[in-house]
Amino acid sequence: MININTFSAEQPILIAGPTASGKSALALEIADRQGGRIVNADALQVYDGWRVLTARPMPEEEAAAPHALFGHVPFDAEYSTGHWLRDVLPLLADGLRPIIVGGTGLNFSALTEGLAEIPPTPTDIRAEADALEPAEMLATLDRHDPVIAARIDRQNPMRIQRAWEVLRATGRPLSDWQAETPAPALPLASAQPLLLDADRDWLAERIERRFDLMLAGGALEEARALEPDWHRAAGAAKAIGGPELIAVIRGEMSLDDAREAAIIGSRQYAKRQRTWFRARMRDWQAISLP
Repeated sequence: MININTFSAEQPILIAGPTASGKSALALEIADRQGGRIVNADALQVYDGWRVLTARPMPEEEAAAPHALFGHVPFDAEYSTGHWLRDVLPLLADGLRPIIVGGTGLNFSALTEGLAEIPPTPTDIRAEADALEPAEMLATLDRHDPVIAARIDRQNPMRIQRAWEVLRATGRPLSDWQAETPAPALPLASAQPLLLDADRDWLAERIERRFDLMLAGGALEEARALEPDWHRAAGAAKAIGGPELIAVIRGEMSLDDAREAAIIGSRQYAKRQRTWFRARMRDWQAISLP
């Protein structure tokens, strides 16, 4: 049981945790009792194409408390941590206490530790990276950016590709850029950082149950509406279960197979999140679940 009365109603609150751990419900309860605006820090809930599949707040939930940075990015756009940080800055200074919630650890580290201003990756270099295997990119990083190679999650192809693209596009290692990181917008000491620490088996059951609720709540209908424009999907195409549901609509996969793949994908993602949180959020207040 989380005692909300122990939280200050003045300081910003940060709520991190793995997918399906109940972050949004906690944020809404805090907003209801203490006021404030719920600010999204999830990398996929920013897109306007998926609501049900990414577990974005429902309209009635958005009506119960002020919300920001949910569904504000076009389905066919790319949206980086840098974009998110620029969007969140005005929300820290307008007088309404932010309750920042999400499962994207990189957003929180950028907010509380600072983010290097790295030039965007040109399209041709992105295409070059897309054609490479993670092992090939890791070999390059081992040679030319051993600092990053030593600390990167070597099981996360997105992080590997990002480091490789920076090296290729700028001629400088990502570790050099990170060494020039500016001061954080919201130092951890100026906020109340909460980390939902979920038991693996408990979380696995919730992930399965939640995906079934997503299907019952219209996730397949969302996919049907998006399918004609799926070829234009950019960042929104990374939504877990999205490609599988599109395949169902196109007759390329059964719904049972899509469901199983999405649940497995969500559990694997939750494992990566928990690994990140253990390594990077040791100074956060851990709240054990259930």
